[in-house]
Amino acid sequence: MNASKRAEIFHRLAEHTPKPETELSYSSPFELLISVILSAQATDIGVNKATKKLYPVANTPEKILALNEAGLKSYIKTIGLFNTKAKNILKTCQMLIELHNSQVPDNRQDLEALPGVGRKTANVILNTAFGQPTIAVDTHIYRVGNRTKIAVGKTPLEVEKKLLKFTPDEYKQGAHHWLILHGRYVCKARKPDCPVCVINELCEFKGKTSKLPELKEAIN
Repeated sequence: MNASKRAEIFHRLAEHTPKPETELSYSSPFELLISVILSAQATDIGVNKATKKLYPVANTPEKILALNEAGLKSYIKTIGLFNTKAKNILKTCQMLIELHNSQVPDNRQDLEALPGVGRKTANVILNTAFGQPTIAVDTHIYRVGNRTKIAVGKTPLEVEKKLLKFTPDEYKQGAHHWLILHGRYVCKARKPDCPVCVINELCEFKGKTSKLPELKEAIN
């Protein structure tokens, strides 16, 4: 995978989705932080369903703390690992109040010090809430990076470092969103839709599918 091919890949992804955005619903950096914490091993759709009821009632650190653990769980109990997430969210809210004047910090060190916030979550917040050119590597981006050969790595951190190194500067801000959307809807884990992929002939995936999904189903 050379530089010109990578540049063309991002150019096409950008043309296809000019204004990429997270699919999580939020209206403040704090809401985004809570939603991203909740999204670990859960779908954005599932998180949005829960926060649609939670945020009108509690969308600040103080208001979520006031719910207490049982109250918070009642809103997020449909989300995987909700017990652990509730505990982490309450501790995070307490830290935000005590250390950051109830504001979400805009730097990696302070973000990663919050319970339930790892490197991936911090990258999402820095990129989406604060406009920093970070690239959060989840399972979709890890798969797309390795499958297409845009960024090959044995760990998410290795893929992240290579994406930051090889992604043209003008595409770094949107790269996270383009790649996650591509992995979620086109370059899917089990059945990648290669025939309808906008970067098909640029991708270096050896297992490309050659028949349209409808034809496969008809044959089967």
